[in-house]
Amino acid sequence: MLKVIVVGAGINGVTAAIELKKRGHKVILVDPGPLPHPLAASTDISKAVRAAYGPDEDYTALAERSIELWRDWNMEFGIELYHETGVLFLRREVMQPGDFEYESCRIFEKRSHKFERINSVKLRERFPAFNAERFHDGFLDPEAGYVESGRVVATLIERAKSLGVELCDGKFAALREDDTRVKGVVLQGRQRIGGDAVVVAVGAWTPYVLPFTRKFFRATGHPVFHLKPHNPELFSPRHFPFFGADISTTGYYGFPLNQGVVKMANHGPGREMAPDSADRVVIPEEESNLREFLSGTIPALVDAPIVYTRICLYCDTDDGDFWIAPDPERQGLVIATGDSGHGFKFAPLLGEITADVVEGKSNPLLEKFRWRPEVRSGLAKEAARFQPDR
Repeated sequence: MLKVIVVGAGINGVTAAIELKKRGHKVILVDPGPLPHPLAASTDISKAVRAAYGPDEDYTALAERSIELWRDWNMEFGIELYHETGVLFLRREVMQPGDFEYESCRIFEKRSHKFERINSVKLRERFPAFNAERFHDGFLDPEAGYVESGRVVATLIERAKSLGVELCDGKFAALREDDTRVKGVVLQGRQRIGGDAVVVAVGAWTPYVLPFTRKFFRATGHPVFHLKPHNPELFSPRHFPFFGADISTTGYYGFPLNQGVVKMANHGPGREMAPDSADRVVIPEEESNLREFLSGTIPALVDAPIVYTRICLYCDTDDGDFWIAPDPERQGLVIATGDSGHGFKFAPLLGEITADVVEGKSNPLLEKFRWRPEVRSGLAKEAARFQPDR
């Protein structure tokens, strides 16, 4: 049995803590709180769950497994955390080889994953909020949807506590190290906690709390908007599923009516910023860009009042893949982060992957998520694969 300190109680940290505890380890979960933390990427009313990943079959397969487990969690927890509304990806031009949408459909066909092509006629008849004159091609994946992300984290925190995970209310300050290995953590106020292994799962805070990781990670901010529609029925899940519209070029995606609002967000290059930056607010240019997008895409929302905004932070890797790996230079340290732009959908499997790293077990995904010093911080390669989960 190991004593494992997990730093960060977002979706990566809490799932790792639960899985490690189930495997018989002593687990301390460190977070300054409150939980869910209001600034965490995990905290919001919705995150996307979908299997469309362009040509990357590894993520499609992982998402298919995750969707089955999301359904199991709905049954296990007795609440509908996962809403299977489907996902609609639209294009102005006909799909061509190399496009995100075309390659997603190709992988779906290969895997016998059901989907439906959508043209302007079908769009006008079934999804009337969209401008059917603009979009001539696309597809609907009926098994995708969204999860109530803040509620998920709160539910998993309670599960962790019920299993005996020890929650420590504190803010990480430094690693405890000697010449050979990491032996624990130091919290603000100089409190020290010793352990056999430390898992750092702090998302966009990673390059700031562990400065040596700035070679690999970059924190970027992306705008999120909640709009109150004048005609709510147009935006019910039946008429308005989770969607992406010319996603590879516009970056815009959105969710059906939930808690009285339609959530819209942009997954583009973003703005590099620290998690506690004073710049962590939606700026007028971002709102103006949203209104321009809506005017041609979803006219019924163009003058809908914006009732809430936030900046969601990602922890980007240059190749767009997770980074769930032991530090080769600091024995006892595991970092579980990277590309927060698509992490939440895989929540039911993230803990298993991280726990395998801690225990030194084999897992076919660990080569993809390995410690890879050849990667340098920068923008994820979105031309190859769009990764929304906000």
